[in-house]
This record gives sequence, C-alpha cells and structure tokens, in this order.
Amino acid sequence: MQLAIAAPCLAGGVTDAAGNKAQPARAATIAGGATVIDGHTLWFPRQAVMVRLAGIDSCELAQWSFDPTAYGSRSVHKPVPCGALAKAWLKRAVGRRQVVCAIPVSPAGAGAVTGVCAAAGQDLALSMLRTGWARLKTSDWRAGYLAAQSRARAARYGMWATYVLDADEWRRKAVDKTLARLPVADLNLLAERESEISPPFDDARKLPARTDR
Repeated sequence: MQLAIAAPCLAGGVTDAAGNKAQPARAATIAGGATVIDGHTLWFPRQAVMVRLAGIDSCELAQWSFDPTAYGSRSVHKPVPCGALAKAWLKRAVGRRQVVCAIPVSPAGAGAVTGVCAAAGQDLALSMLRTGWARLKTSDWRAGYLAAQSRARAARYGMWATYVLDADEWRRKAVDKTLARLPVADLNLLAERESEISPPFDDARKLPARTDR
C-alpha cells in the first residue's frame, strides 16, 4: 500500500467530547474508488485498505430498529432495517465519485484505520449525520458534527424516528450477526436494553419479550 503524505494536519480540526479543540494531527491521504461496506466503513480495493469514518457510528448491517407507532389492530412495531438503510445512504453519498480520506499516521489500534473521508468535497460522516443514519461517537468528532446530529434528531430523520439499540451494545449482545437475522431478535434486545439512543418515545422496555424466532 502506498500512501501519499498530505498536509501536516487534518483539515477542519477535531473536537473532543468536552468541546475542546484538539491539536492538529499529522495525516496521510488515501484516494480512489471505494466500496461501501456499511454505514460507517469503506473498502478501497486497489489499496486493499478498510477505512472507518472518524467520529461517527451507525447500525450494523444486520441490525434492526422499530417504528414506534404500532400499526394495524395489533400492538406490533414495524421493523426498520436501519443497518441496510445506513449503508444505502452512504452508498448514495459516495456514488461513483473518488473518495479521499485523511488518515492519522498513527492509527487508533491494531488493524484499525480511521479517517476523515470526503467525496466531491463533501464530508461523508457529516452527510450521514445530516440524514440521521449515523450518530456521534463519544470522542474525536469534528466541528459541525454536533449541530448536524442535533438537527437530524430534532427532525427525527433516519434512525432518530425509530426505537434503536446503541450499536456497541448490539455488537456485544447479538448472537446472530448474519443478514438472515430476524427482526424479533432485536426487538427482544431492545426490550432489555441498557442504552437506547432514539428519542424518548413510550419506554421500549415495557414491550413484552417474544420467543417466536
């Protein structure tokens, strides 16, 4: 893999969870055609590099969320494929455009490559926050991200219009992470959740557990 050394800092700066501006970090640049893996991950096939969008998280591909409004004569909540929809929105933002990612020279962890990525000059993480199909992580978010999430959440765009389990909790607890996963499995996880990131509709923990998997 060959990375061209870019400008000596990540453009725009980075803001921590307390709102403080972090010191600029040296970065390398990777550019080219990218395949969307899920709502927060890109694959650059020519360079064989996987890049996770810095500062955001989204539903995993097999994850479901739920429309808070029961439909029909039963108190059933319609499943929403939040993982698939997050991927679809990121795929739409990327299209056939070249993607450019600024990647810190010292990655955050073994095997982890996290970058600030743009297509046609548009910050992809910011685009995901604006549509409501991504949320801020607890650190390393950039200027403008918080305002974008706040507007999307207030308008109940994307996943903010649903009951949705925090993605980190979903990753810990979901046994079946295949695309064949049934929505009821996530309904049961949501009913016993530790953390729900959607707006406070009627408490989802009051929903009865189901076993008809």
